[in-house]
Amino acid sequence: MPRFAGVTIPDKKRVPFALIAIKGIGLSSARKIVTQARIDAMKFAGDLSAEELARIREVLEKNYKVEGELRQSVSSAIKLLKDLGTYRGLRHQRNLPVRGQRTKTNSRTVRGNVRKTVGSGKRKVEKK
Repeated sequence: MPRFAGVTIPDKKRVPFALIAIKGIGLSSARKIVTQARIDAMKFAGDLSAEELARIREVLEKNYKVEGELRQSVSSAIKLLKDLGTYRGLRHQRNLPVRGQRTKTNSRTVRGNVRKTVGSGKRKVEKK
């Protein structure tokens, strides 16, 4: 099983689709990586030679922020917004939607599935 940036890549997938397992790499960037590394896109990840793996690793390290480095840069950007006291930073602090979504309804995923409405009003009778 090949490993890139601390992530094990699935063997039984074609190379571009296997690279998607790495955080920070989507399908379009995975296809660019494969063409830059001069690798056949129809090859399976388990069939790659050591030389091909090295070429992919070199392209990844040179051109892309992935995994830990990406997480660190995103968290530092959010921390900067919070420290500056920007509107977006305050939204991050309060765990509310940051990009202008409505909050009267439909923000349950950000707020942690909070349900403040009352049920039907009918009490359930306990069975004895």
